[in-house]
Amino acid sequence: MALFDKSSEEGVPVGAGTPELRMWVRLLACAKIGEKQLRRRFEDQFDTTLPRFDVLAALYRAPEGLRMSALSRDLLVSNGNVTVVVRHLQERGLIVSQINPLDARSAIVSLTPMGRKHFLELAEAHHRWISELFAEVPATQKEELARMLGDVRGALGGKR
Repeated sequence: MALFDKSSEEGVPVGAGTPELRMWVRLLACAKIGEKQLRRRFEDQFDTTLPRFDVLAALYRAPEGLRMSALSRDLLVSNGNVTVVVRHLQERGLIVSQINPLDARSAIVSLTPMGRKHFLELAEAHHRWISELFAEVPATQKEELARMLGDVRGALGGKR
């Protein structure tokens, strides 16, 4: 990128101090810190992974089930990545895959009753962990930050 082709007199890449770049770096840092803690807790306490939780959460929000392509699109990951996670969850009896009655070339995956129960247990722990992560942030700042991030997401072309 042209911004980083040159250095200032101090040796810092030109553009490194822009508000946009500082915001980007801080967003990434916060996300990585939180994600690392969640990954560790899912592994330690439930012998599961964050991607498995994400698939279960997406299917919980869609009780009628989702096509694999819709699931990968919702999770912003490739079909191949979703397939690996789905297969694992199927082997554990947490989800079921059925031929799509409208298109026999595709499958619809949905939670089993055991998968629904397991997800609710994970979701309760996830909610508690998120609350712990942000316990030191005042409620007014959490609300304001959530609003501002919604604005940023909208400006980036995402859903608010």
